[in-house]
Amino acid sequence: MDQKPDLHLHEEVLLLALKDQKGTIASSASMYQYIVGGAILAELLFLGRIKIDESTRRKLVDFASTKLTGDPVLDECLKKVSEARRRASVQTWVNRFANVKHLKHRVAEQLCRKNILKENEDKVLLFFTRKIYPEINHEPEQKIINRLESAIFSDSAEVDPRTIILLSLAYKTDLLKIVFDGKRIKERNQRIKNLINGEIIGKAAGDAIAAVQTAIIVASITPVIASSVSH
Repeated sequence: MDQKPDLHLHEEVLLLALKDQKGTIASSASMYQYIVGGAILAELLFLGRIKIDESTRRKLVDFASTKLTGDPVLDECLKKVSEARRRASVQTWVNRFANVKHLKHRVAEQLCRKNILKENEDKVLLFFTRKIYPEINHEPEQKIINRLESAIFSDSAEVDPRTIILLSLAYKTDLLKIVFDGKRIKERNQRIKNLINGEIIGKAAGDAIAAVQTAIIVASITPVIASSVSH
């Protein structure tokens, strides 16, 4: 479980959400911050740093290990869990992780240090500047796409649990449609559902899948809630 991956789930999600050339978030990935929050929670579960108390109706998150991951974003989020005065639900932690200050930029900067993205600035409406992160090495993202493509468009029974977790994050959030034709995805809906809902090797991976599905719900309803409050 502790084997270090090439990229963490939150890094993979951001790579999929960014437009390769422009370095900005794709319009169809408007809920990306909550998907990144879900990815962080899933990664911490997968690495055994946190666990979910299944005996509680709200599925509360518990701190499980003091061992740092070596990833600054993950370790900050792990610290938040360890120092929390009260246990909180999966939904609450997804929201808290999604709202970590400068989350997108911090994850993108990690990818810059790995020579996958490059940090630039461009102007918005002639007066304002913003940081953008165009891709300079497409190979890591292509590997992610290849993993997803193999999982979705083959009938293999052997799919890496991390890929299934990533697929769970991307499903129904339009992240898949950034890299794959929507009609092709629709034709493989049953395959995707079977992968997400099927047996997963290891309890941590299974908990991560459940957390991801909750994250998707949170990501879907949060903009609606925000809109209703503002009105």
